Formats: sequence, C-alpha cells, structure tokens
Amino acid sequence: MFELLIISTIKIVVMLIVLLTTAAYMVLAERRISAFVQDRIGPNRVGWQGFMQPLADLVKLVTKEDIVPKAANKFIHDLAPIISVFIALTTFAVVPFGNTIELFGRTIKLQIADVNIGILYILALASIGVYGITLSGWSSNNKYSLLGGLRSSAQMISYELSMGLSIIGVVMISSSLQLDKIVEVQSGLRWNIFLQPIGFITFLVSSFAETNRTPFDLPEAEPELVGGYHTEYSGLKFGLFFLAEYCNMVVASAVITTLYLGGWQFPYVETFGLSPFVVSLLQIAAFGAKVAAILFFFILVRWTVPRFRYDQLMNLGWKVMLPLALANIVVTGMFLLI
Repeated sequence: MFELLIISTIKIVVMLIVLLTTAAYMVLAERRISAFVQDRIGPNRVGWQGFMQPLADLVKLVTKEDIVPKAANKFIHDLAPIISVFIALTTFAVVPFGNTIELFGRTIKLQIADVNIGILYILALASIGVYGITLSGWSSNNKYSLLGGLRSSAQMISYELSMGLSIIGVVMISSSLQLDKIVEVQSGLRWNIFLQPIGFITFLVSSFAETNRTPFDLPEAEPELVGGYHTEYSGLKFGLFFLAEYCNMVVASAVITTLYLGGWQFPYVETFGLSPFVVSLLQIAAFGAKVAAILFFFILVRWTVPRFRYDQLMNLGWKVMLPLALANIVVTGMFLLI
C-alpha cells in the first residue's frame, strides 16, 4: 500500500512538472508560430533564440502589483483563478499517457487514476471549469467582466452538450467509459478518427469552445469587452488565467488523442522485436507527438480564423453541432446493429 502511494505521488509530481512546463512553453510556441504566420521573427532575445522567454514572462507577472477593485468581492476575486487552474490540472488525472513500463522490477501503469468512468470524470470537471471564469466576471464588479463571464456560461452550455453526445459513438464502439480500454480497442490503425469522423470534428470544435480559443474567444473579446472576464486582474492572478487556458489546451489535446487518435498506440510496434522498455518509451513518445500535433493545430487556427459573432457562435452550437452529434449516434447504432 505504501509503495502504491509513493508511485502515485511520483506520477502526480512528474505529470504536474510536464504539464506546467508544456503550458509555459506553449506561450513561446504560440508567439513563434504567430510570427511565422504573419511573416515576423517573434521573441528571440531572452536566452537562446528566445528559449528563456517564458521564464522572463513569469518573473514579470510575479513582480507586478496585484490590484483588486475597491467594489470587488475580494475572496471570490482571489478564488476564481485558482479554481480555473485546479480544474485544468486535475482533469489530466484519468488520461493514460502510455500503457505500462517496467521500472525497478515493477510494472507501473502510465496513468495517474485508472477509473472505470474516466469519460464522465472529464465531462464533469469540464463543466465545473467554467465556474472560475463566471465567478471572476461577477466578483470584479465590472460590466465588461460580467458580460465575459455570462458569455462563457452560455458558451459552455451550448457546446458541452455537443461534446458529450460526440463521445457516445466512441463509447458505443468500445463498450467502455474507461479511457485505457478505449485506447486498447484502437490497436493497430483502428483509430476512432476513421470510424467516427463526424464525432471527431464535433469534439474538436467543442474543445475550441470549451477552452475559449479563437474563433470561440467571445468571453474575452478584446475589441468589445476590453479583456472580458480578466479585465480587472493583474499580476500573478492574471497569469493563472493564462496558465489555465494553456493547460486546458494540453488536456483537450490529450483527450482528443486518447479518444480518436489511438492514444499511446504506436501502430504495430510489437512486431519490431524491441525490448518492452523501449516499446513503452516509443508509446509515450507517440502520445506526445500526437498531442503536439493537435496543439499546433490549436495555435494555427487562432492566427488564421477570425472570431465569430455571438449569434454565429450560438447558431453553430445549436443548429449545426447538436444535430450532427445526434445523427452520428443514430448512424453508429445502425452500423453496430447491422
């Protein structure tokens, strides 16, 4: 029991370090990719070719003055960014980033929490995550912040439904809510992106909406809401919202990889005649490469697609995404019956 506790603690610490480091360097990646798209150079002064830019940004945010509006609810104002970051980090707990690995004579499962309702856990936490944004908008006592919080709530309601329905096709095919079982069903090249293309597109678009990324960044829409829900935030608390956004991107990419891109599956790696340890490392690398590809797509879309109007956002959610997700369930059920 004590050994299991130690192993679980090590896995949690390692994944926290990986998540936070990835989120920090996603900022650098975003700035370099946006510079590439716009034919600029991007940050290249701090450290080796801008490699230390995230550290410089962190120092700048930590040393800035923390300003709280006089009429704000200080407790909720302080709590909101913590909720956002906590939800973003804990969602990753059920995502398998590999199969198993042999270390020190023990077989270690590469998943922090192997629960049989992993999908429900993810959907539940995704629903709670919006509370951080909504509470930040309300507690700031600013009309722009409040509008941003309300927009985020409406957006979550509109797209959470499509997201949940898009996963049902995957659950029907794999007959399980357990994420590692869903990955195992996709062995070889039987990835759900080929079996569930409509579900994949629906889930991908919903992920953009859930993470408040362009073209779904209506809660913070600078031209009309100044900064939206984080208008009245500064310093470290402002940085926590950014950290939560990028952590949510990483988690969303990991979930998309798990559900639709075969997770840690490296097609036919077992036939290469490699040692189990090397196979495990290749599977972890395959998972990381797939997540990186989805993250690159997240960034590319931001700098190529304009923001929707609010009526367009709602029309897409209720008149396009929802019917598509329902039709996908019906078609999947018919194929399984046949």
